[in-house]
Amino acid sequence: MIRLGKFRPGPEKCFGEILKKRKPVFRPLSSFKMILLSFLLPGGLLLVATPARSQEPVFLSHEMTGRILSYRVRPGDILLGIRSRFGLSLSTLVRENAIRDPDLIHPGQILRIDTRHIVPPPPGDGILINLPEKMMFFFSRGRLVLSAPVALGKPSRPTPEGGYRVVSKRVNPEWMVPPSIQEEMRRQGQEVLTRVPPGPDNPLGHYWLGLSLPHYGIHGTNAPSSLYTMTTHGCIRLSPGEIETLFGKVSLGTPVRIVDRPVLLARSLKGRLYLEVHPDVYHEEEDLPGDFFRWLSRHPGLRIDAEKARQVLRDREGRPVDVTRPDS
Repeated sequence: MIRLGKFRPGPEKCFGEILKKRKPVFRPLSSFKMILLSFLLPGGLLLVATPARSQEPVFLSHEMTGRILSYRVRPGDILLGIRSRFGLSLSTLVRENAIRDPDLIHPGQILRIDTRHIVPPPPGDGILINLPEKMMFFFSRGRLVLSAPVALGKPSRPTPEGGYRVVSKRVNPEWMVPPSIQEEMRRQGQEVLTRVPPGPDNPLGHYWLGLSLPHYGIHGTNAPSSLYTMTTHGCIRLSPGEIETLFGKVSLGTPVRIVDRPVLLARSLKGRLYLEVHPDVYHEEEDLPGDFFRWLSRHPGLRIDAEKARQVLRDREGRPVDVTRPDS
């Protein structure tokens, strides 16, 4: 964990894997754009509403987690697994290590891995998940004690933003397959399952943290290579090791905040400014550069190299980049 120091005064400080009867959550028409998607559910159509942001478009922070490290490829490693384990994009991993064929890494090969992420300012103790960042942060007594990459809902089943609480904890949960996923299995020619007992074939893994939003939760996985992707039915997946650690630290009633902020900015103790930008598959057409520079115009004390910032906003590689002006 890298402490970056407090901001100076001025800038504001700022599942369902089990989806039995998901109901649409709507906001006033002036505050959201809506995507309507049809699914064969017992109750008919499932309407998925993707809210537009009405808050400030940039997260200001004073903390980063992770580091730049050298990783020696182990027997059996694949790039997708390395990507998921460390939480970085596959394209960045390939480009920064000059990998011509992702299928041809070999044991003993040394890879440069950048695991850094800007930590969003927490609203308080508890679990914070930033959707575009595909990261989970757990705070206790005002300190970050755990951060980890997660898998989140695909665009047709987005993980919902909002404030929730942990309302249940289960070890070795049974998965009751919801009718909507049974229908997906049927359409894809797979064996249709109605329940999956605890064990290696259970996609919930060994631990389940149920949220106050019915049928949603945070759980483990039997497919670790799916981490750091948006491929679930709305669930929040953690690696087997990380969910075990989190399960032991979380109690019933723990707050869970899910936010959607693709742009994060942090300032170090030495005054360096770091910009981290992620693709946002839930709001693809939004004008992130325009939103960022309009926001920046209201914070003239942040001395940012505009051209570097534009490049970071174009690339959206999901890693912190120093965008401090040379004369700062």
